[in-house]
Amino acid sequence: MPAPSKKRVFIFLVPVILVVVGYLLFGRGDGPGRGDRGERVAAVEVDAVERRSLKLQRTFSGALEAESRMVVAPKVGGRIERMEVDLADRVDRGQVVAYLDDAEFAQAVIQAEAQLAVANATLAQAESALEISRRENQRVVELRETGISSDSEFDLALADLLEKEARVKVAEAQVSQSTAALESARIRFGYTRVTADWPEGDATRIVAERYLDEGETVAANEPLLLIVRPDPIVAVISVTERDYGRLHAGQTAQFRTDAFPGEIFKGRIERIAPVFRQESRQARVELSLPNPDGRLKPGMFIRASITLDQVDDAVAVPESAITRRDDQDGVFLVSEDGSKVDWVTIEPGIRDSGWVEVLNSTLTGRVVTLGQHLIDDGSRIRITEVAELEMTP
Repeated sequence: MPAPSKKRVFIFLVPVILVVVGYLLFGRGDGPGRGDRGERVAAVEVDAVERRSLKLQRTFSGALEAESRMVVAPKVGGRIERMEVDLADRVDRGQVVAYLDDAEFAQAVIQAEAQLAVANATLAQAESALEISRRENQRVVELRETGISSDSEFDLALADLLEKEARVKVAEAQVSQSTAALESARIRFGYTRVTADWPEGDATRIVAERYLDEGETVAANEPLLLIVRPDPIVAVISVTERDYGRLHAGQTAQFRTDAFPGEIFKGRIERIAPVFRQESRQARVELSLPNPDGRLKPGMFIRASITLDQVDDAVAVPESAITRRDDQDGVFLVSEDGSKVDWVTIEPGIRDSGWVEVLNSTLTGRVVTLGQHLIDDGSRIRITEVAELEMTP
């Protein structure tokens, strides 16, 4: 069979070359191409501008703390004879929680009672002597008036009376001193019964920590027990300057903790620190949570979600529609006939669930959500549900 001539091979390849060149120049029929006047047409995806309610929420990490903590410590030192409560026990206000060895304090009470008895006896003796002196002085005064008693005898009787009155006053002071000493001894004796006392309010609290055991020696004012109030409980979070100005007392929050996955607890902001910590540049915020069943425990880690701001009827665009050109945020707004786009600068506001508030704008219509890298202001487009975007210019 004769070999094909070069002319026939050339004629066969020309159509193939033309097809390839056309495909490369104009692209596939279902991809970006050029319009009737040779303009590039980019395939893009779009979505509508909507008016919707948007919330600005932040989630902060923190930990739970007891709202009220009280350290129970004895006012006198001694050996612990008996502990009445243990870890996690409930304690009533005024309940005795421990007993200390009271032998020394009981002896001090007995000694003070004896000293008071001596003082009372001394006072009785002084009062008796004073009564005798008064009678003697009265007799001398009567004899002086009749001229029988001399002035010197009168002076001696008066001096004796004044001395007896002074002795009575000293004896009365000794009785007061001994009475006070006895009362002090009794009070110190009472301190051997260690009680849990806190201000009026909740009647029952819980032992959070126990520091010493029976038989150990405790010093005066040394911690013995830590008692906390379980309900309500306090969540403590730290916030930065970015969010600080949006917080205020009374704001509600939702809490989650790993101890109870899937459950949501509710509370509110009670206190906001007026200063920032220098080392972290954050401020302390305390939130109160009802805890009637005591399930939430001090020390648990929590995540608090707080709504910082809310707009009920905001102009919103999909977050994917926002792009940045020349250091400005903006969107590509699709023309009414869907054939081209215009670049519109915007000021983003609240971001919520994939949508972004457009501030100070009456933007309406549709915006490009996919394919912005292929277009510029005034570019022609072709809207597709699943845009096949190509980087080829």
